[in-house]
Amino acid sequence: MSDNRLSVFKTYKLYVGGKFPRSESGRVYEVTDSKGKWLANAPQSSRKDARDAVVAARKAFGGWSGATAYNRGQVLYRVAEMLEGRKDQFVREVADAEGLSKSKAAAVVDAAIDRWVWYAGWTDKIGQVVGGANPVAGPFFNLSTPEPTGVVAVLAPQESSFLGLVSVIAPVIATGNTAVVVASANSPLPALSLGEVLATSDLPGGVVNVLSGRTAEIATPLASHQDVNAIDLTGADTALATELEIAAADNLKRVLRPQPVDGDGAADWTTDPGTHRLTAFLETKTVWHPTGALGVSGSSY
Repeated sequence: MSDNRLSVFKTYKLYVGGKFPRSESGRVYEVTDSKGKWLANAPQSSRKDARDAVVAARKAFGGWSGATAYNRGQVLYRVAEMLEGRKDQFVREVADAEGLSKSKAAAVVDAAIDRWVWYAGWTDKIGQVVGGANPVAGPFFNLSTPEPTGVVAVLAPQESSFLGLVSVIAPVIATGNTAVVVASANSPLPALSLGEVLATSDLPGGVVNVLSGRTAEIATPLASHQDVNAIDLTGADTALATELEIAAADNLKRVLRPQPVDGDGAADWTTDPGTHRLTAFLETKTVWHPTGALGVSGSSY
């Protein structure tokens, strides 16, 4: 083998509607590691890319939300299988993105895959936890069941390029929503690679759409978009989160505010995630139905 062989550099692209477009604007920006070394040129998404991603997410919503919860769990588990098979790639990307040793990056990737499996197991269980039969006066069945909100814009964490990323995407789609994800601005490569995993799993195109670029530039049109039903502000700083929340009020979006962080300014994604992210983007539908009782005598059909 020749020592003069040129390396084949990876071209990172967006993931929108099950395809891999470059940014509509043609722009890219340099991504560097924690020491400033160049890693890749990532697409710099535009407002048009954000709108295209919303169209793709809306188109995919009917089929994904209409699938059985058990089937969604199978699909999510398949994604975890694919992540496991590409673990070495993600270890390299996480190590570069977060300045971690290979062993620490491997632990982060393992935790991210485990978390994906954990959320996969919740798909057909969350309905029993937050839904149920309600006691009411009168001859009625009163049943409450959770339903997905719709298209959710997700601002991924800025510091946790993979574990945090998985922790905000998986609960959104596990409950039947579709997602437009804005990757970490400085560390987008694990998110863009996740798009490649999703494309080769059984996840229908458009269920998850991944954009990279300047967070504020992409998030602003998403927050004001009339066909976005909810927004997760995890990756926004305080000033941007306030601005986006005001914009989101225009069509009464559900808003998940950024969570408190620890002393060094970074959220701890290694803790038990609980179910609050699963329930954040669910709507409760309550149905009344006659029991068939004919009167106070207690007779019935």
